[in-house]
Amino acid sequence: MPNRTADGPPASAGTADSPRALAPSPENGAKRTVTAEVVKVLLHRRADRGMRMEEFASRCVRQGELHELVTTDQLETEEGARIDRVGFLGFVEISVAGVLDRGDIVLVDGVPMGTLLGFDACHFPNHYNVLIHTAWTLTGPEAGLRPGSQVSFRPPPSTDGDQGPGRP
Repeated sequence: MPNRTADGPPASAGTADSPRALAPSPENGAKRTVTAEVVKVLLHRRADRGMRMEEFASRCVRQGELHELVTTDQLETEEGARIDRVGFLGFVEISVAGVLDRGDIVLVDGVPMGTLLGFDACHFPNHYNVLIHTAWTLTGPEAGLRPGSQVSFRPPPSTDGDQGPGRP
């Protein structure tokens, strides 16, 4: 099985600095999983990238769009927060459209690798940089990515006991 955490503890281990610290918005209702396929793997990382967190905690993505996946060990989510420490995973093509939300669990070939942190729009409208929180920065090969890898953005499990539509 590919090493999703660069020889360390799983990104979802649940420490204070882990993706579980990114609580989903109480405004989020049920949604379907967004899926994508890796079309290009990236190999580099930077400690001075200067990405800027967008004000939006969610973005709609359409089937066929390409977006760049970027890991970071930073947890800042405020609008304009500077994200410097990044690892570049690669580009994905959206297979099943939907809404990406801060707090979504990001899986590669069914294995959790991190949590969606937010978005940088420095290349928009060409593509978004989808920022994924991991225990430390990962590049595409370190995360086990290859062209054709399947990436899913799954909503986190509900913690409010809501069993679906209807009135109490």
